[in-house]
Amino acid sequence: MLTQDRREQILDFILENGSAAVSELCEKFDTSESTIRRDLVALSKAGKINKVHGGATVLPQEFIKNEDNVHEKFLKNIDEKLLIAQYCAQQVNDDDFVFIDAGTSTYLMLDYLKDSKATFVTNGISHGKRFAQLGCKAFVIGGEIKDKTDAIIGLVAATNLQKYNFSKSFIGVNGISEKQGFTTPDTDEAMLKAVAIERSFVSYALADHTKFGKVSAVTFAQIDSACIVCDRCDDDIIKSRAVVKELS
Repeated sequence: MLTQDRREQILDFILENGSAAVSELCEKFDTSESTIRRDLVALSKAGKINKVHGGATVLPQEFIKNEDNVHEKFLKNIDEKLLIAQYCAQQVNDDDFVFIDAGTSTYLMLDYLKDSKATFVTNGISHGKRFAQLGCKAFVIGGEIKDKTDAIIGLVAATNLQKYNFSKSFIGVNGISEKQGFTTPDTDEAMLKAVAIERSFVSYALADHTKFGKVSAVTFAQIDSACIVCDRCDDDIIKSRAVVKELS
């Protein structure tokens, strides 16, 4: 296994479990203690983990500098996203007027909505196509196209969204923290998400457990502005200050 691949897998393991001992990592990755210690030092210097005696723990908060493209996102935490998507789709009633944000978790909602009589508005390009295939009544807002996330974003899109009053909105997030709230890396995407929440009677933030404790560049809402739907949340402070629906 290449060093970079191993370090990425070590990081994923620590993020998933909250901590890991050197001996545990040696056994899991079938490598020497000295190699694991070098990996942990490298990850610590990169600001991705907190190196402690005998192992490593997750950082209290991780800043997200780069965003995966939509194809990469579809490969991560798919079981958790499907669980969240199915629950969120069940919250949609036939008389609802709904905003569906661009994103992988929201896209996975769509097949569960194929018989819905609700009306949908979305900024997801793939979402609009899928809604048409499913025979749902849906509108795609105009604006700037962002290829990396397959989304329509920006001031024009946000202005178009201002005309609507939604009964429910379903929003994708990149990070959730108690102080910084819901965050995303892109200012133009943040603008649209903020408007959608503002124009909605009820909002849902879709987030698998890896989004907690992470912070992106732009805050678009505080954690009490939407019901957080997740597979699990290990942050007791967030659970005490926001509405959190854990599904596992």
